[in-house]
Amino acid sequence: MIPFSILDLAPITEGSNASQAFANMLDLARLGERLGYRRYWLAEHHNMPGIASAATAVLIGHVAGGTTTIRVGAGGVMLPNHAPLQVAEQFGTLASLYPGRIDLGLGRAPGTDQATARALRRYYESADAFPQDVVELLHYFEPATPEQPVRAVPGAGIDVPVWILGSSLFGARLAAQLGLPYAFASHFAPDALDEALAIYRRDFRPSPRLAAPYAMLGINVVAAGNDAEARRLFTTQQQGFINLRRGRPGLVPPPIDDIESYWTPTEKVGVERALACAVVGGPATVREGLREFVARHRPDELILTANIYDHALRRRSFELAIQARHALAGQGAPADCCQ
Repeated sequence: MIPFSILDLAPITEGSNASQAFANMLDLARLGERLGYRRYWLAEHHNMPGIASAATAVLIGHVAGGTTTIRVGAGGVMLPNHAPLQVAEQFGTLASLYPGRIDLGLGRAPGTDQATARALRRYYESADAFPQDVVELLHYFEPATPEQPVRAVPGAGIDVPVWILGSSLFGARLAAQLGLPYAFASHFAPDALDEALAIYRRDFRPSPRLAAPYAMLGINVVAAGNDAEARRLFTTQQQGFINLRRGRPGLVPPPIDDIESYWTPTEKVGVERALACAVVGGPATVREGLREFVARHRPDELILTANIYDHALRRRSFELAIQARHALAGQGAPADCCQ
């Protein structure tokens, strides 16, 4: 069975705060490490009351320092918000502190609204320069030459795996052209998934960084003791999407008993389309849903996200997900898997 990884946004729930979100974040990363998840990635967002992962590189350092073996990285850094040199320095520093454990995923979107994007980078215009920025960033990780006027210190000559993130055909083409691993955001924007994967695999050009295409897909997995409980937990994420589309992003809400009373028919269609790549249910349902998803898309890796209000139940969901992986691989779960 393919590797499983974790994508986190350091969610701030109603009645909580950023400090508690960061404590939960590290706790989940340590659990993921113990259970055998390959990576723990944090995503950059700004001006979102319910997401605490804005200072992504800082949090990656905190998680890497609090774990020992799991890879930790950005899923991703939104490059239009940053100068490539600064990103190279930050991740060169992280990779120097935690050798062989740091990943850098790069996204083209600002990860926020346009006003905030301009506040982040005063000369921000658009994401049109993203390919050039990626090439510049990759250059800073190459060994420095004597005549090189600007170098990343640390960063030059340091092995930092760089991924392209995307939810459209643009990222697939760029990742293929540059010979980089590709992570598709199917967990919230699945419409172009099949075509993007086909383009990436067909057009991939081997590079010194990667000899063959490697695709990781995002998927929502909300697992619980039974299907009804899991569907109720999933209403937290459904509410969050509705609130965002209504222009009222807020803290992560608790689940509700009747999601049908919360959304309009039009909102329901939009949310269900955005969250189509979701496996929600008890152990048997999750196992079968993951099997079907992997069989259809043949990813090289899955990165799971679960926006669950209660931290203990969120932990339990990731435990059940890894149990499903072991079952699909024909293995038993580790003895301490759910202790």
